[in-house]
Amino acid sequence: IAPVLEHDRCGLWMTATLTHEGSWLSRLSSSVAYEVLSFEGPHVTVTRPGSGGPQLHGHVLVHRSQMLEGDVTTFKGIPITTPARTLADIAPIVSDRALRRAVREAVRLRHITLPELGDALGRYRGRRCIRKLAATVARYAGLPIERARSGTEVRAMEILRAAGGTMPRLNVVVAGEEADLSWPAHRLIVEIDGDPFHLDKGEDARKEKAWREAAWTVKRIPADDVDHRPHRLLALSPPNVA
Repeated sequence: IAPVLEHDRCGLWMTATLTHEGSWLSRLSSSVAYEVLSFEGPHVTVTRPGSGGPQLHGHVLVHRSQMLEGDVTTFKGIPITTPARTLADIAPIVSDRALRRAVREAVRLRHITLPELGDALGRYRGRRCIRKLAATVARYAGLPIERARSGTEVRAMEILRAAGGTMPRLNVVVAGEEADLSWPAHRLIVEIDGDPFHLDKGEDARKEKAWREAAWTVKRIPADDVDHRPHRLLALSPPNVA
């Protein structure tokens, strides 16, 4: 199954939904389809109307639900549970860190907004997922994660807010060039290196030259430091302004 997943994953997902009428790609499989998580598990997971526990049919793991109305859609032509339902379904079975990543990626990729996800929580009241998912939504409330180019930028905003630091603008134009994190009052820019948008060193140097000529201070930090050594990001940012 692994080689098939690697070369024709979408075809395998579609095939799984065609094994029985009313089958919808769901749970870990739908989270991978939406590109909010990268791990799927050994089976393709679908959900069908009905009741009863999960059953394995070949390479397809079938879950059943009596509450699918309003929670299904199509994505890239594949019948699939909605982003909100997908996040609710994976909440009890993934780690807190994985769920946080899934939520911020779902918003960043514009599959759903935080207000929409918050509204959806009301439909899932009483389910095991509700408290964990609600806590994750609250974690990102007020952050402009829809402007983020990467999960690392969202993580940077989390770190700065948790530390009580002065919050930057995210991905706005400074001196004609878009900057990752910028503090106008301090004329400070912090660029996060290592993400997909920072592979062209010549482009980075050109932008940095424009900012310095406009009297901005430019500092850089590797993406890995943001994720694993957050104190280094805090050391680069301005102190809190009371």
